[in-house]
Amino acid sequence: MKKKFSFLLVLLLALATFLAACGGNNGNNAATNNGGNNANSGNNGGEEEAPAEERAQVLNLLESSEIPSMDASLATDAVSFNVMNQVYEGLYRLGENDAAVLGMAAEEPTISEDGKTYTFKIRDAKWSNGEAVTANDFEYAWKKALNPDTAAEYAYIMYDLKNAEAVNAGDLPLDELGVKATDEKTLEVQLESAVPYFKELLSFATFYPQNEAYVTEQGDQYGLEANTSIYNGPFVMSDWKHEQSFQVQKNPDYWEADAVQLEEINWNIVKDTATGVNLYETEKADVAGLSAEFVDQYANDENFKTRSLTSVYFLRFNQENETLANVNARKAIDMAWDKQGMVDVLLNNGSIPAYYLVPQEFVYGPDGTDFREANGNFNETNVEAAKEAWAKAKEEVGFEEVSLELLNYDSENSRKIGEFLKEQLETNLEGLTVTISQQPFAQKLDLETAGDYDFSFAGWGPDYPDPMTFVDMFVTDGAHNQMGYSNSEYDQLIEDAKTTLLGDPEARWEAMLKAEQILFEDAAISPMYQSGSAYLERPYVQGILRHAFGADNSYKWAHIE
Repeated sequence: MKKKFSFLLVLLLALATFLAACGGNNGNNAATNNGGNNANSGNNGGEEEAPAEERAQVLNLLESSEIPSMDASLATDAVSFNVMNQVYEGLYRLGENDAAVLGMAAEEPTISEDGKTYTFKIRDAKWSNGEAVTANDFEYAWKKALNPDTAAEYAYIMYDLKNAEAVNAGDLPLDELGVKATDEKTLEVQLESAVPYFKELLSFATFYPQNEAYVTEQGDQYGLEANTSIYNGPFVMSDWKHEQSFQVQKNPDYWEADAVQLEEINWNIVKDTATGVNLYETEKADVAGLSAEFVDQYANDENFKTRSLTSVYFLRFNQENETLANVNARKAIDMAWDKQGMVDVLLNNGSIPAYYLVPQEFVYGPDGTDFREANGNFNETNVEAAKEAWAKAKEEVGFEEVSLELLNYDSENSRKIGEFLKEQLETNLEGLTVTISQQPFAQKLDLETAGDYDFSFAGWGPDYPDPMTFVDMFVTDGAHNQMGYSNSEYDQLIEDAKTTLLGDPEARWEAMLKAEQILFEDAAISPMYQSGSAYLERPYVQGILRHAFGADNSYKWAHIE
């Protein structure tokens, strides 16, 4: 999404919240986190708003992108994670203040004294085809995600499980994985080391259960249509018109159906903000994200809202490209453009320029210090220094002119940002020509995974509450590295923070701080901005939980008042 960013995304004009990351990669447009609408539901434009007692429990939202996948083993983006969070449920889900609350787990687990073995009891719950949810569904799904044949990009998020990395590499058989259904209602989970955020991690989509018999029956069609999956969450997917809209309806067989008030949620896929605002104004959308030109227009509207997000957007530099393999070329591009001007003029939604990877006000160290405050900023905009670095790169690589292609999302706001980057970089770095390739979200992700790009506009939203959800993206050959970056010292710091330092919070914190420092000494990425969101939301919309990590939103407790 996933982190997540996907991110990132995100909400407002969410340039890519497809995060997640949030969690994995994040897509980008106005409605990703705040929702939007379906023109086929809710009030008809021009009609008088219905009195509260007549208003149906129907929520109409917007999304900026098609859902890439409804298979929790394969999804990597925030759009997929957000929808799956409504129709599937793991052992835990996120509740108020992002606390892990019981989901398919009937009670809190028994935990061994060393913190490495968890024993869960599975509650009496049903899949939407009437079959019982069992411990076997978790064992099967987790082994499926880690099976090398699945080639799941998010398999690494499960590496805290005993033998998970070796199993995923094909060095050990699946039966050696530290997960076992000892009976239909008991799941035993063994970890490599005690993990302080393990319960929150279990709310993430990759840890959702899957019914083996059903998945096998569907074959390669599983998760590709509304009727090729079964559901165990608060809602079931009832309709999916690809590239147009999708819908979920209340699941009458959900274990806590009495807590679910919404009968229906509709999403329209809308790529430009003006269309979303028009749907809101005609009462066909209950929430609509705002881009820069609409923020000033609606700033005094009683339904105008803003919030800070934890998704971070950045430029990936593909080091398979001869020019971008040069550290001075990367530093030049990173410092040569006006990040403050971009957020002030093009976003204008509470986003702030980023000179870092781990966001502000996200995680705090053993002494209570914000990670961001502890590490400060890196490589702030400095056009003169950028020109000097560019001159060095020209000499070291041996070029006077070079053309680089920017891989971009296909949303309205992404296009504006891409054009801004092109103008800034071509103006400040003599001899550079930037071309732009705008691609639909799913295709963009595929091109990044294949390494078929020069540099790309990317985002990441956090998958769990720890700096590791950001910094481990860029280990050598990591699933989300996708740019050929490699630094052995960086790799070792991440490995230590994941293993030997788990029992030493101070040393682990210092290792992650140092890893981020190395990332920017190498100018491996060029951070762009930390998201904010400005949006319009109807006053009768209540109870949406918006999360700082994992899936963007939860609608289980949402309702129309």
